[in-house]
Amino acid sequence: MAKILEAKYLFVEGSYLKDKAVLFDKKIIAINSKKNLLKISPNAKVTNFSGNSVIYPGFINPHTHLEFSANSATLKYGSFIEWLYSVFENRDTLVKELTKEKLNSAISQMLKSGVTTFGAISSFGADLEACKNAPQRVVYFNEVIGSSPAMVDALFNDFKMRLKESQDIADDKFYPAVAIHSPYSVHPILLREVIKIVKEQNLMLTAHFLESKAEREWLEEAKGDFKELFENFFKTSSPVNSIEGFLSAFKEQKTLFTHCTQAKKEEIEQINSSNSSVIHCPRSNRLLNCGKLDINSVKNLLLGTDGLSSNYSLSILDELKSALIMHTEIEPKELALNLINAVTTNASKALDIKVGKIEKEYFADFAIFTLPDDLANTSDGSIALQSIINCNQADAIFIDGERVNF
Repeated sequence: MAKILEAKYLFVEGSYLKDKAVLFDKKIIAINSKKNLLKISPNAKVTNFSGNSVIYPGFINPHTHLEFSANSATLKYGSFIEWLYSVFENRDTLVKELTKEKLNSAISQMLKSGVTTFGAISSFGADLEACKNAPQRVVYFNEVIGSSPAMVDALFNDFKMRLKESQDIADDKFYPAVAIHSPYSVHPILLREVIKIVKEQNLMLTAHFLESKAEREWLEEAKGDFKELFENFFKTSSPVNSIEGFLSAFKEQKTLFTHCTQAKKEEIEQINSSNSSVIHCPRSNRLLNCGKLDINSVKNLLLGTDGLSSNYSLSILDELKSALIMHTEIEPKELALNLINAVTTNASKALDIKVGKIEKEYFADFAIFTLPDDLANTSDGSIALQSIINCNQADAIFIDGERVNF
C-alpha cells in the first residue's frame, strides 16, 4: 500500500521545501503537495509529522568498525601511536569480548541518530551475521591487511573466502564490498590483486589514507614512531609502499578514502580527479591527535563515525556537532548545510546506491526530526544548522517504506 509522509520541511537536493509531502511504497514515487499526491494515489495512507518537523533522506555513515564495539576505555587515546600499540596489545581480548548484544547496541545507536545505511569495515568477519540482520542497509567492506611477503598468499585466500561468504548473502539491503587497510599495512602484491578483483566484479572500495603524522613520516622517510613499531612487531625497517605508489594503484578507481588528515593538496587533488571521496571522521581524528582535514579542498566530502575503537559513540548527530564546532574557518550555516549534504547527497554519489536522496525511484529510507522553533527562511542554511545543534535523536525512521522501531 502506498504511503504519504507530510512535514513542515522536506530536504531535497540540498534545499528545504516547505509544506511538501512524499509518496512512496518501497521506493519513492513522487514529491508534491499532499493534495496533489492524493490525486495520484487516493488510497494512500497519510502520516503528518506536526510542528516544525523535517523529513530527511536516511543518513549514511560510510565508515565504522563494529568488530571493536567491545571497547570503552581499553584502548589508549591522545596519541595515534599509543593507540596503535594498544590495539596490537588488546585486539584479541576485544574480539573475544565482542558479543551479539554489543554489536546490536552499536547498530541501534546509529539507527537512533537517523542512519539508515552504514559501511562496516570488517577485518575478521565477526560482524557478518549482525550486519546481515541489521535493520539498515549495510555496505560490508571486507578488509585486507598484511605487509609480510611470506603471508601474501594466505592473506589473499582468507580475504577471498570472507568476500565470497558475504557475497553469498547479498541482497538490496546488504552490499559486499572491499576495504584496503592502509599504505603502511598492505603489501603491494596484495594491493594489486585485491584491486584487480574490485575492478573485475565492480565492487565498492574504501581505504584508510594518511591518518597520522607518524604514518606520513614512515612512508616518506622510513623513520619516526612507525619505525620502532614495525621493527618491534614486524621485524622490518622499511615501508612496503610509498605514498605515490599507493595512490597510483587506485588510478581511475572510484574509492572512499578515509581520514586524509595528513594528505597534501596535490594528493587530495588526485583523489578528487579520480571521482573518489574523502570520509571525514573528526572525533576519531581529534581523540587520536591526528590533525584536522582541510574539508574545503575535498570535492566530495563524506562524514563517518569510525568505530568505538576510536570514538565514544556511533551517533552521526554527535559527529555532525563535532564537525560543526571543529571547522571554525567556515561560516556556521554554510558548514552545516555542507555537513548535511555529506551524510546524504554526497554519500549517495559515493556509494552508487539509490539512498541518501528524496528522489523518484530512490529507496524510501527517511529520518524525521523536529526543530524546537519555526524558521521563516528555508534557504540560508538555518534549518541545517538548527537540525545539527538541536537534534539528538530521530523522531521516526523509515526503511524500504516501512517504519522501523528503535
